[in-house]
Amino acid sequence: MKIGKRVLTFIMAGGKGERLYPLTKDRTKPAVPFGGIYRIIDFTLSNCINSGLRKIYVLTQYKSASLQRHIRLGWNILPSELAQFIELLPAQQRISETWYLGTADAIYQNLYTLELDKPDEVLILAGDHIYKMNYYTLVDFHRQAQADLTVGVVEVDKEKSAHLGVLEVDSMGRVIGFQEKPSKPKTIPNNPDKIYASMGIYVFNLPVIENELQEDSRKKDSAHDFGRDIIPQMLKKGLKVVAFNFVDENKREAQYWRDIGTVDAYYEANMDLVEVNPIFNLYDKDWPIRTYQEQFPPLKTVHSGEEIAGRVGLALDSLISGGCVVSGGRVQRSILSPNVRINSYSEVYDSILMEGVNVGRYAKIKKAIIDKDVNIPQGAVIGYDHQEDKKRFHVTESGIVVVAKGTEIK
Repeated sequence: MKIGKRVLTFIMAGGKGERLYPLTKDRTKPAVPFGGIYRIIDFTLSNCINSGLRKIYVLTQYKSASLQRHIRLGWNILPSELAQFIELLPAQQRISETWYLGTADAIYQNLYTLELDKPDEVLILAGDHIYKMNYYTLVDFHRQAQADLTVGVVEVDKEKSAHLGVLEVDSMGRVIGFQEKPSKPKTIPNNPDKIYASMGIYVFNLPVIENELQEDSRKKDSAHDFGRDIIPQMLKKGLKVVAFNFVDENKREAQYWRDIGTVDAYYEANMDLVEVNPIFNLYDKDWPIRTYQEQFPPLKTVHSGEEIAGRVGLALDSLISGGCVVSGGRVQRSILSPNVRINSYSEVYDSILMEGVNVGRYAKIKKAIIDKDVNIPQGAVIGYDHQEDKKRFHVTESGIVVVAKGTEIK
């Protein structure tokens, strides 16, 4: 494995994730739990470690306390004596009186780190997507192309363009335009049904990013965003901006990249994990996904031995984390985070239960996301009557019920 000594990596992890509300009511989007034991940012960080990148800054801003704790406890793994690190960079108003105004401004306000480290290339990543990628393949491509900027792209059906940044690319792979969430997107050359969606991944040569950020900082009408401002600014100058087509390390037939910016997308990506043959492979020892895990006892199922009135502790097609107790209830096609208790005669279907949730006897839950530390009272029903659910909880257009962290249900 190559070690990215000459590459400095920034992970953007300060987003509010407003479309994920109420899951982001108390935490930034990259800190939202995912897949039972992970946080969303774990996938980007694992990609970095698996790619041999060892100089990583995580840029934080919005409600970052839980993210900071997670990084401190679970990702303090690199030897500082070898000049390797995963370090948090909170917004500090180092240059002006403003906090981070956009993705480009976040890097601009930390230009001093570039002066300290003096890398050859700067790699910028989003901390809120689910995928597997060897970033060093991208860096090699950038060097071979002798590009000023390389943008990671993924092929997506054009019908999804309204939620994505779309790159216009010529037949030689050079970027010639950028569209932000277009209704009529530019499609891939010779493939009118697909678009190149930006992955929020950029590789810059050091002098280029320094110059472009300095110039952008002086513009009063700029959103200080890489896609909307920096790329068009570079294209006007004729600088070489190229697209790198996503190379998946997931070892499945279809590429897997998910922007889980909405509750529906978040729910669907979690449900991908409970398939009989999961679309996203968490079990590949050659590309492990790391995280921080507290010390919990093993999963326990409780069965009365009499099978009376359906009192059987049963979990089917589900992910069950450590510390969980399935005590005479039924769990199917669901994800239980650590320390969840399912009590007798209760039923949980097609749902995501986060840490510390307690499901009382005879309760019924279907197609729901229950955030941390919620007690579901005995006999409660969630997910079966959306009109009633909307009186108490957040319900998406597709019918997913979200119970916010710490909600008291009477």
